[in-house]
Amino acid sequence: MSNFWSIWIIFLTALNVYFCYWLVRWTVKPRTGEAATGDVTGHSWDGLEEFNNPLPKWWLNMYYATLIFTVGYLILYPGMGKFPGLLGWTKENQHAREMIAADEKYGPIFAQFADQPVEELVKNEEAVKLGRTLFSTYCTVCHGSDARGARGFPNLTDNDWLYGGEPDTIKATLTNGRSGIMPAHEPIIGAEGVEQVANYVVTLSGREPEDAAAAEKGKEIFGTVCAACHMPDGTGMHALGAPNLTDDTWLYGGDLRTIRETITNGRNGVMPAQQQFLGDDKIHLLTTYVYSLSHGE
Repeated sequence: MSNFWSIWIIFLTALNVYFCYWLVRWTVKPRTGEAATGDVTGHSWDGLEEFNNPLPKWWLNMYYATLIFTVGYLILYPGMGKFPGLLGWTKENQHAREMIAADEKYGPIFAQFADQPVEELVKNEEAVKLGRTLFSTYCTVCHGSDARGARGFPNLTDNDWLYGGEPDTIKATLTNGRSGIMPAHEPIIGAEGVEQVANYVVTLSGREPEDAAAAEKGKEIFGTVCAACHMPDGTGMHALGAPNLTDDTWLYGGDLRTIRETITNGRNGVMPAQQQFLGDDKIHLLTTYVYSLSHGE
């Protein structure tokens, strides 16, 4: 914020506070010719007469107290342009203090499970419960409260994994994140090639294509262009996060129109890295919970 705008905001804020004070003082000030306090003013509506009664003292005192509080707040906390307030408060340092306090309180609870293998922790009801709580706090926005995902967000309750469902792989995903990139292929194989490959991909999961002749030609293109990631048989590759196209599990949808859209425009999926945000102990418990969703009893 420039100095000009900072001064302008300070001026407007101070002016508004003063105006609120002036308005009440002007309102309660006696005026020449008005009715005496407690007398009727001469105004009436439907037979009801208006009396000249002053504002209650308690109301005025509360109003003035509010203005005093406002001035005190603007002196102590940010609110006047670039002036940081005498206390130096910021949302960042408050969040940092709260995180430190939370780590001191809950850190030992998470740390007690840090040295135990995920395969063992998945049998520990308390560890799984803690992992579920962390999942509900940090992961449900994308993966849903039931962990079944949504369009573009993987279902974590089945046994279909883009990068693999082993504990170390799940932990690596949570720690470092993932960037799944499916390049747009229309510039490479053309619109006709997209239609042919889309029809062939439909057949990989045991369904009938819309155009059998196009699917047959698409098989050849698939073997040349797509097999490097999805493998010649279409079963995918965990190392690249290339999905298995032979089952009926689809991240964005498995109908012909959606497959055609994926091949034409590509896809870009991002799983943010959680290492700096959550730390090792929480990630370990999250890994336990996610692993339990498809491997637990």
